[in-house]
Order: sequence, then structure tokens, then C-alpha cells
Amino acid sequence: MVPYVSSADRHRGLLLRFDGRVSSPATPIVIGHRGVPGERLEHTRPSYLRAVEQGCDYIEPDVVATKDGQLVVRHENEISGTTDVASRPEFAGHKTVKFIDGVAYSGWFTEDFTLAELKTLRVRERLPQLRPQNIPLARTEQILTLDEVIDIAEQASATREEPVGVYVETKHPTYFAGLGLDLNDLLIDVLERRGLNHRGAKIVIQSMETGNLKALRDRTPLTLVQLMDRQGAPYDLVAAGDPLTYWAMRKPPELERIAAYADGIGPNKSLVIKRDLRARLAKTTKLVRRAHALGLVVHIWTMRSENNFLPADLRTSRDKAAHGDAVGEYLAFFDAGVDGVFSDFTATAVQARSLWLGRP
Repeated sequence: MVPYVSSADRHRGLLLRFDGRVSSPATPIVIGHRGVPGERLEHTRPSYLRAVEQGCDYIEPDVVATKDGQLVVRHENEISGTTDVASRPEFAGHKTVKFIDGVAYSGWFTEDFTLAELKTLRVRERLPQLRPQNIPLARTEQILTLDEVIDIAEQASATREEPVGVYVETKHPTYFAGLGLDLNDLLIDVLERRGLNHRGAKIVIQSMETGNLKALRDRTPLTLVQLMDRQGAPYDLVAAGDPLTYWAMRKPPELERIAAYADGIGPNKSLVIKRDLRARLAKTTKLVRRAHALGLVVHIWTMRSENNFLPADLRTSRDKAAHGDAVGEYLAFFDAGVDGVFSDFTATAVQARSLWLGRP
């Protein structure tokens, strides 16, 4: 069991670790969301290297488990949308239907493959209509392991004054636990083997569920972040019959409960700044203020530059794939007091942060 550290003490340490090369602890961090998927195939080596090159503070891998208990980096455990598995006749028999967090999915799943089998696959673009520039990159990159992402961060840190962190999301922990693949155990094993399960290591662990984060609190002093969506509920609570929703978790009593096991929250950005009926940026909520009062940092997701994802008043055309005024959106959220942003376009996030820091 790791020594208990109060939420307030954890928060103070968090600000110091997230400070980077700027002296003010109020400087928001930039998290390379799956690398720079707006320019490279997500969760690939070139994507993570691009994020580091453009100045991110952290790179973010989503981790799922293989049949032989290895952590690999994919957006979901169903991989037909991000790899060439559907075109590989040797794996045709692996196609199946599964219920993931209560929803039926047909396809190919990481937990039915060994790591060696997954390494034979090649990655492709997940959002081809919005990111056609990445289509030609298909079949050029392999699926990465969590170890390989840590290697990328450590190698990049050797050339930077401030080390590059790794911001890990465990995907579907309740589902994997039901298969006998405990993501907490697998993750702690990797961190222990790499000498990273200690206070001060630049590692953050996040999850859309609550139970796995609570279980991790006594196993690691690393920063834990509770993700929150604008609708739905943590699946571990759904499975247990608990009616608590993400929407309810933004209220003070539930934020206090989160502060007992986590160091921060990762809300969908619309929980911080609402959109009106015409999809324009509207009212700033009380969420950041409430979280800060409890010593919780706030890292929002996901900032993207395409018109498809921007509020209506910051779009530049009807072309969904064209880029709008993304910098304007960053500035609004920095003004709202967020401590960090998950971004698909690191260079734009860093540019907007510099503009914001340079204002009177």
C-alpha cells in the first residue's frame, strides 16, 4: 500500500508537475490526444512524435488488453475501424458479436488476439471523411504497446528541458475484468517494471469508470483523473445498479466524493462552457470553480480544429473537414480557468496557449 496523500497535497504537487517550462502554476497543459491525429494516424509512433515536436506536455494512449495479457494502444478494443483486420483472411474466424458496456458490437476485438497477431496488422484512419489527408498513411504503422509509448516519451524527454509525460486512459475496465483481464493489474505491472509507480513520475491515469480509480488509489501515488461525459454514466455504476450519472457528478456533493480518490476531473468540454440552441458557445458553468475549490484540476476533452467539432460561431464554412477558428475556442476555455486541454492538433493548442499567456 502506498502512503496516503491528501487531495490538497496531491493538487499542489500536480500543479508543480504540470508547470512545464513556464513559471506560473496557472499555465494550462497541452495533452497530445492520441498524438496529433489531425495530422498523423492516431495512436501511432509518427503521431506521438509529432505531438512532442509541436510542444505537448503529455502524450495520451488509450489502453486495452490482448488475449495474452498485454496492454496495447487503441481507441477501442473493437479494431475494424482503425486497422486492416477486416481484409485479413487469416483472421476472418475472429469476427464476432460482443456486448461492450451493454452495447452490441460486431467486429474484431483485441482480447481475441495475441500481441504477436496484433503486430501483423496495420493501422488506418478512423475518420476518413474528416481527415482525408491521413488516408494515404494506411498500412504504414503497427499497433503500439503501452511500453512502446513510454519509450517514445522517455526518448523524447532526453532532448527537452521538461520531460514528456504519459497520460494513460484505461478503456472498459469492468468489461475486461469480466474476462479475467484486470487493466489495473496490467497497468501497475508495466509501471512497476518501468520504475514509474512513484510520486513525481510524469504519469497520469484516467478512466470513464469510478471503481478502478478508487481501487488504484491505494496502489499508486500517481495522478488520477475522473473522466466525465455530458450524458450517460460510468459503466461500473450502471452494472452495479447505481443510478449516479455523469451529469450528477458535476455537482458539489459528488465532486467531494471524487476528490477523495482522484486528483482531477476530465470533463467533456460542454460541461465547462455550454452551447446554446444554435450550437454556439454560451454560458460558462460553475464546474471549474467547484473543482478548484476542492483541489481538483480540470482537463477538458477534446479540442479539435475541424468545423465539424467547433461551436457554430467559430466555424468558417459548411465544409465539415475544413478548419475553423479553433484558437478562439481555446482562448474561451483558458479564460474559463481550465488547467489542461486534450487536443488533436498540438500546434494549435500551443499557439493558443502562448497567445493567452501573452495577453494583459
